[in-house]
Amino acid sequence: MLDSSGGAAGLLTGPDLSRQPSTPRPQEAGRQAGRSTGPPVSRLPSPGGVQLLHPPLRRFFLCFGRNRPEGKILEPVGVFEAVKQHGKYETGQLFLHSVFGYRGIVLFPWHARLYDRDITPPVQPEPPPGAHGSKEVKGKTHTYYQVLIDTRDCPHISQRSQTEAVTFLANHDDSRALYAIPGLDYVSHEDILPYNSAEQVPIQHELFERFLMYNPTKAPPFTARDTLKAWQEKNHPWLELSDVHRETTENIRVTVIPFYMGMREAQNSHVYWWRYCIRLENLGSEVVQLRERHWRIFSLSGTLETVRGRGVVGREPVLSKEQPAFQYSSHVSLQAPSGHMWGTFRIERTDGSHFDVRIPPFSLESNKDDKAPPAGYTF
Repeated sequence: MLDSSGGAAGLLTGPDLSRQPSTPRPQEAGRQAGRSTGPPVSRLPSPGGVQLLHPPLRRFFLCFGRNRPEGKILEPVGVFEAVKQHGKYETGQLFLHSVFGYRGIVLFPWHARLYDRDITPPVQPEPPPGAHGSKEVKGKTHTYYQVLIDTRDCPHISQRSQTEAVTFLANHDDSRALYAIPGLDYVSHEDILPYNSAEQVPIQHELFERFLMYNPTKAPPFTARDTLKAWQEKNHPWLELSDVHRETTENIRVTVIPFYMGMREAQNSHVYWWRYCIRLENLGSEVVQLRERHWRIFSLSGTLETVRGRGVVGREPVLSKEQPAFQYSSHVSLQAPSGHMWGTFRIERTDGSHFDVRIPPFSLESNKDDKAPPAGYTF
């Protein structure tokens, strides 16, 4: 059994992206208007940031495009569109992430079941004596998107959100070896700020032109290539997002998304792997810092393990009004096809006092058909 919250062993990652970010949270975009170059902008954003223009021109936004010796310059990126309150965004939709500020493009949607423990369920009859008294949470359908992150923005968000968080089991005998696809993410529908661009290659990512083609007759003007459809179909069991769990404690909201990764044989036994993505959000105005994690991991084999440690993935993130969120992924393995996880994060206030934030309980379930290994980067 392994919980690698303190750092994933055997994880093969790309270059070090350790620059300190300073991406401000974008304001809500206005409705789309006609394209225009607009007047020049005289003020600069904070380093690595995304700058929205003054209110009359808020539909346009600018980002850093180049660094020059005399300083940083702004370049136009796109025109904001109306946020969709209903329906879903299509493949090829360009967007700005409303929390982490990066540019991205939608590959395809996932329809998940959101189990929100902050929603008070209807009053139920009193349970009979001896019945389990835990809170029953009913799931509701919620849309997430598989997206590509613009690699130009990765250095500016790497301290707030892992840009190499989607991992796979490697296709060889080492049962602990993992590899990541850089710049692949899952984004909730409400985090999408849609925009359009006149560029034929508006997102820099090595898979952009492999997965998408420019078609000016379509809206959005980027359509899926056969390689994207084949990759999605082949890797569906390892990419699928099915359940999302959410709970808030003292204005700190924790969202957990588990993913089944597959099974490997090790020392004449089966080892089942999952990754889980966790996002912490500070919904209040008080500055706090994550100090410790405390996990309870139950396996169907009957074992119950407790894991304690400092921080998460080697970090102790600060959550403030300016930088309210932190997102990371980690892994767990069991010698059984299913189990459960739950726990708490120890949070510290600026006055030195502490409180515990609940991590909503979530199931670890394996796929019934586990014959084919993940395809990962193969097409």
